[in-house]
Amino acid sequence: MAGVKLLGFWASSFAYRVIWTLKLKGINYEYIEEDLRSKSQLLLHHNPVHKKVPVLLHGDRAVAESLVILEYIEETWPENPLLPTDAYERAMARFWINFGESKNATFFQFFKSAAGEEQEKAIKETVEILKIIEEQSLGDKKFFGGEAIGLVDIAFGWLAYWFEGIEEAVGTKLLNSTTFPRLQAWIQNFKQVPVIKENLPDRQKLWAHSKRFRESLIQ
Repeated sequence: MAGVKLLGFWASSFAYRVIWTLKLKGINYEYIEEDLRSKSQLLLHHNPVHKKVPVLLHGDRAVAESLVILEYIEETWPENPLLPTDAYERAMARFWINFGESKNATFFQFFKSAAGEEQEKAIKETVEILKIIEEQSLGDKKFFGGEAIGLVDIAFGWLAYWFEGIEEAVGTKLLNSTTFPRLQAWIQNFKQVPVIKENLPDRQKLWAHSKRFRESLIQ
């Protein structure tokens, strides 16, 4: 098998999506940490369009964008599948993955919004998205696809860890057990999966990074 390398950044939830998937699949890989303030020639060469992490290197092939990478891994290494075998269920999984990705701009607006009308609007829109995920996608299931972790969980995995840092940076708690009991139960289930539990960035370091990044955006 051709060698596998992953270009990532320690605080990137997008890079962790790929890390979790590789580990759940049992794929050996070399991790290469990128300094995003001084991007390596390796990164610029293999992702000349976006110049971002993550980038998966598989032999002489380079695959960029986290969700594209997850699909590539799933198709290249079909063992330990993370998408349903049923065509309809697989389509529904992709629907919710795409839904979550399409709302990144709203979540980012919540993260960088200042106090006042702008923040109130961002909070309202973020809560509406979380309600849709809670009521329409997750339901009463342990994971988004049922009893086992899958690609939808991995795509939403940042909500289980990174979102708390965002809330702390903003100073507003949205994802609580009273309003979102199903999402909170899912968060606990997700973080107890050994591969997830053993592969998360340091909490305090990540929270401090989130605060610094937010401050740089609103100055």
